[in-house]
Amino acid sequence: MLHTCWHQIDSPVGALLLVGTAAALERIHFQRAGGLAPDRDWTHAPATFSAAVRQLEEYFDGKRSRFELALALTGTPFQRRVWESLRAIPYGRTISYSELARRIGQPRATRAVGLANGANPIPIVIPCHRVIGADGSLTGFGGGLQTKRALLELESASPSARDGPENAEFGQPRLPLGTAGRVGP
Repeated sequence: MLHTCWHQIDSPVGALLLVGTAAALERIHFQRAGGLAPDRDWTHAPATFSAAVRQLEEYFDGKRSRFELALALTGTPFQRRVWESLRAIPYGRTISYSELARRIGQPRATRAVGLANGANPIPIVIPCHRVIGADGSLTGFGGGLQTKRALLELESASPSARDGPENAEFGQPRLPLGTAGRVGP
C-alpha cells in the first residue's frame, strides 16, 4: 500500500489541499475556514504533487484546459460514472444537472447526479463546477458559489475556451456573468 502524502498550495480561489500518493492524486480540498487538516499519518511531500501543481498553475493562468494526471477515485459505481462524465464536459462549457443525468443514461436521476457531483473528491481537475441549474443559475459547490463563479469566469475569459465543432453538441457556451453567474432563483 502506498503512503498518503499531502501538500497545500495557494491559488486564485484560495488555498487548496492536495492529497494522494506517489502514484495518483486522490483529493483536492478547498481550505476555507475550518479546512481539512492533514492526518498525522500523512507525509508532507511537495515533490509528489509537482505535476498537479504545475497543471493547476497553468489552468489558473488560462494556459491549460484539460488535466493529464493520474487519479485515484474512490466512490460507488454510480458516482464514478458521473465523475467520468464530468471529465467529458469541454472547457468553456456548462451543462445542467438534468442534462448530465440524461448523458449517463439515467434521465430521472437528477438529484442523485447532483449528490454524486457534490461528492467529487477532485474538483477543478474533475470539473464539477461546469454543472449549473437548468435555469442557468449557479447551484451548490463544495468550494462555495463564489469559487464556482470565479472558475467559470476564468474559463470564459481564457483563450482556451473554444466553440469548435467538437464542443458544439456537448453543452452551452459560458453565459455572461449576469446570467450563469447569478446565484439563487
